Parts: sequence; structure tokens; C-alpha cells
Amino acid sequence: MTTASATRVKVAPVLSATVATVLVLWLLARTADIFLILFVAVVFSLYLGAVRDWIVRRFRLPPGLAFLIALVGTIGGVAGLITLLVPPVVEQTQQLIANLPRYVEAWQAGLQRFLLRYPRLEELWLAESERLVGGVVAQAEGAVAGIIPQVVGIGHALVNIVSILVMGIFLALHPGTYREWLIALFPPLRRDMVRDVLRDISTTLRAWIVGQILAMTVLAILTAIGLYLLDVPYWLTFGVFTGAVAIVPFFGSLISSILPALFVLGGDGVFGVGPGVHSLLVVALGFLIHIIEANFVVPLITEKQVEIPPVLTMMSILVVGRLLGAVGLPVAVPLLATLIVVVRRVLFNRIYEGAAFQRAERDRVLVLRVPAPDGGVIVSVDPPLDVLRLTENGHAAARR
Repeated sequence: MTTASATRVKVAPVLSATVATVLVLWLLARTADIFLILFVAVVFSLYLGAVRDWIVRRFRLPPGLAFLIALVGTIGGVAGLITLLVPPVVEQTQQLIANLPRYVEAWQAGLQRFLLRYPRLEELWLAESERLVGGVVAQAEGAVAGIIPQVVGIGHALVNIVSILVMGIFLALHPGTYREWLIALFPPLRRDMVRDVLRDISTTLRAWIVGQILAMTVLAILTAIGLYLLDVPYWLTFGVFTGAVAIVPFFGSLISSILPALFVLGGDGVFGVGPGVHSLLVVALGFLIHIIEANFVVPLITEKQVEIPPVLTMMSILVVGRLLGAVGLPVAVPLLATLIVVVRRVLFNRIYEGAAFQRAERDRVLVLRVPAPDGGVIVSVDPPLDVLRLTENGHAAARR
């Protein structure tokens, strides 16, 4: 009887924890897009908070007024940018669509001239071109048939955008309330560590936001100017497109560098060179601008606060793209930055160093930072002292 009772007592918590874990994982898988929206709202709230704090430091204004200026200024800036750029971009985009058949004919003529030099390639192209054309026609028919679902998808996207804006505003207005509710889910001995991890995540994401916005702006301006000097058609459209897709590192840079080059292959060249060399110049310009942005602009803006290895960046984009689709690509890098902070602060600094598994002694004085009445946090000097770590290190030194 005693053995059976002990077995039941041991099995029940394990079984309960397993079932709870499976349910949580299932819930996360089913609602991944909802949590993605929440993460974007958090990033937007951090942007508003960063602008508000800058206004407070710069102009010594009350936080409430500074937040209102940040919100109105952001909305006004986006509206002004749309008013300034949308009409010429729309006009150039319409011209691009109208002239696209002419560009396609020029590409086909160039391909035919290339195939005439290599008869074996011409035979292969003739054998595969019919299937390729059939596939393109099928894709076009599918796109036409999916117009209604696309319209519904646009409505769903608008709802998501409004949700992100509203949640971001509330999160920026009362960050302490939501932060302390999250911290309260952890045991008291771990809340100080969780608070420090959240502060590091906030600092890292703020640095990424500032760097990303300025880098996208610099890329758009430099690309538009460079394409205009190289006499590339629709230079403004491609400049704005380059700035927009820069939020997806590497892959966005590759597309934005190659796409404008395709539209000069059927032209007359520039600076006395043919269309082939003209296309190579456009590609070289794109890669040169992205090299300048990656090695000079972003490090200067972020001041080395966000250092993510390129391989990890590419892996995060591939993994997030596989799990969440194209919608998740813009947040792949901030998700990776958040994961790196958690791994560094929790796995490396706490678990591997053994700090998280040291048992509290009976005579140890426990000091915790507690939430302030307004939802903020009482901290010491900047950076705040980690009292728990200092106490642990002191006892470890005494034992030696």
C-alpha cells in the first residue's frame, strides 16, 4: 500500500506537467499568428517609448505630453511620407505595369539571341518552354480565381494592423502594468532575474528599431539617387522598394539589387556601354549600397548594441519563413535578438554558471526589487545593482 501510494504521488505530478506542456505547445501552435501580432505590438510600443524618452530628455517635457507628440508625430510623418511618395510611386508603378509586355519581349529577344549561340540549350529550351508557359498560365488562372479570398485577406490584414496600433499604444502608455503581471508569473527568487532580462530585451529591441528605421531610410535614398544617376527607369519605385524589403536581411537585399537590373537589359545602355554592362552596373550599385549600410550605417547607429552573426540571421529568416510564412519574415531578426538575450542571460549566466541552482541558506538576507505603486520598478543607480548576484558571490567567496 505504501509503495503504491508513493508511486501514485510521483506519477501524478509528472503526468500533469506532461499534459499541461502538451496543451501549451498545442495552444501556441494554433495561435502562433496571434502571438506574432502581440510581438509586433510590443515592438511598436518600444518604438513609441523610445521616441517619448528622447523627447523627454531633449526638451524636458512631461512624459504624457511627450508620448502624445511622439504618437501624433509618427502618424503625421507616415501620412506626409505617403502624401509625398505615393503619387509618383503609383505613377511609376502604373507605367511599369503598362510597359511590362515590352520588357518581356525584350527579354525573350535577348534569350533567343543567347540560345542561337548554343544549339543544345535551344533544344532544351524548346522542350521545356511549353511546360513553363503552361505553368505560368495556370498560376495566372489561380490568381484570378483567388481574388475574393485576397480581398478577405486584405480585410483581415487591416484588422491586424488596427489591433497592433491599439495594443502598441496601451503597452507604451502603461508598460509597467503588463511587465509586472508577466514577472509575477515567476517564483519570487527568479523575478529579479526576469526583470533584468526584460530590461535587456527592451534595450536590444529599441536599438534594433532605431537602426532598422534609419538604415531603411538611408538605403531608399541612396538607391533612388544611384538608380537615377544610372538612368534606370522607375528609379523612385525601386528606391522605395529597396528601403521596404531591407527589413528582411540578405534576401531582401538580393531581390532589390537584381530586380532593377532586369529592366535595363532591353534598353540601349548607358555611358557608352551596352545593356549587359548597364545591368551589371545596377547590380554592383545595389550590393555596394548594402555593403555600406551593413558595415558603416547600422554599426554607427546602433553603437554595437545589436550584434547578430550573419549565419544566425539567415537561419532565423529561413526557420520563421517555414513556420509562419512570409508574414513572419519582418520580425525574424527581432525574434532572434530576443532569443539571444534570453539564452545569454538565463542559459549562460544563470544555468551554466550554477547561479540558478544554488539553494538559499537559512541565514541569508533576501532583498528583492518590488514594483512601484504606478507600475514602475524601484531600481538603484544605472545600471541597477543585482543584489541577489552580489549576495551569492559574497557567500561563495566566504566559503572559499
